[in-house]
Amino acid sequence: MNQIVVGHLFPDYLNIYADRGNIAVLGRRADWRGYELQVEALGAGSTVRPGEHDLFYIGGGQDREQALIAPELARLGPSLRAAFADGAAFLGVCGGYQLLGHFYRDQSGEELPGVGLLPLHTLAGSRRMIGDVLLECSLEPAERRTLAGFENHAGRTLLDDGAEPLGRVVAGFGNDGESGYEGCRLGRAIGTYLHGPLLPRNPWLADWLLAQAVAHRTGEAPSFVPLPDELERQAHAVSAQRAETRGGRF
Repeated sequence: MNQIVVGHLFPDYLNIYADRGNIAVLGRRADWRGYELQVEALGAGSTVRPGEHDLFYIGGGQDREQALIAPELARLGPSLRAAFADGAAFLGVCGGYQLLGHFYRDQSGEELPGVGLLPLHTLAGSRRMIGDVLLECSLEPAERRTLAGFENHAGRTLLDDGAEPLGRVVAGFGNDGESGYEGCRLGRAIGTYLHGPLLPRNPWLADWLLAQAVAHRTGEAPSFVPLPDELERQAHAVSAQRAETRGGRF
């Protein structure tokens, strides 16, 4: 069986938004397509060896957990950026999304260092942005899709000039409640506030990430045969409807 290797960054600390559900979805969908998903936990003292990982995943955590692991994560920054340059895919969710950027600045002005992979920084806000959210995005040319999920964050994430958002907000708050955009996309790297978890209700994104991971290993992204995702489509539809009818409002 072909293998896909995932580096799960600090899973013991960044795991509060059902993040392990994303790993479970990747594992099952990989298996259905003849791939074995090997997941390696990467925490304090870990090293990222060149070419070893096809996909990196980092989930969400409370401010305390983020502060605890930020220095160690930043230490891995050069290796993670090198892995990205070598073609590895990335998915960062909520707090993990913030820490893939340049820095996170809390309300006291203290800054947590980031990996410096995604072109963005995050500033703590005084009000939380909570609710269902729906995005319209296009990861491939002329292929428009929707992403549905849940957001719960006080951070206002600001993209660098010229940076590409993951999607346009149809309903909900998004990165900052003002720009009309959510998340960030840089090549094979994606960061987003959508959790709950993200991938069970958005299986097309799981498949896109798996294809990018395979492309890192083989040099070419496969064309996956569609799976019978009836339950997944229902979950997406319910989440999208909730966002459209009661998406987050200040």
